[in-house]
Amino acid sequence: MRTLHISSSTRRGFLATVGAGACVALAVAAEKSAGGAKTVRIVDFDGTGKRKDVMEVQKIVKSDAEWRKQLDPEQFDVTRKAGTEYAFSGKYWNNHEDGIYSCVCCGTPLFDSRTKFESGTGWPSFYQPLAKENVTEHVDRSFGSVRTEVVCTRCDGHLGHVFDDGPRPTGLRYCMNSASLNFAPRAKA
Repeated sequence: MRTLHISSSTRRGFLATVGAGACVALAVAAEKSAGGAKTVRIVDFDGTGKRKDVMEVQKIVKSDAEWRKQLDPEQFDVTRKAGTEYAFSGKYWNNHEDGIYSCVCCGTPLFDSRTKFESGTGWPSFYQPLAKENVTEHVDRSFGSVRTEVVCTRCDGHLGHVFDDGPRPTGLRYCMNSASLNFAPRAKA
């Protein structure tokens, strides 16, 4: 019988690998026991736009069939399939009312009309979101270009893109689709 000699550094590496694998397995098991539910952190706001609490909420995940029941065809195409409405066609591109814009899919507060500006693009444009936690940015390499896609943190609904040609104070232009937003006039304080 032949004895295999393993160095102590190899043994430590092996044990570390096994330990890491066990941690991953435990995390997967915990997620499954919690119904596979993932949580995210978002900031809640009241109807006046005042910041309330940072909340840990369940990520909203639905099938296409469930989203189709909730959304009209344009909203579904824009939010669930990363579509884009035609410029100057959306209901909010020329909206000048004072209020809060939220996600059409899940109601997460996203933008304040006080940060909306006339970009000349035909889409509602904002220089910042209500809270960075409420939007998530991804690299978008579609259509032969590199852009930054903006989605709702809670439901992954496609909102639009952010560009670095906006006004002060941020220099950013969050160019959003009206079909991905709901608007509510600002509540009286």
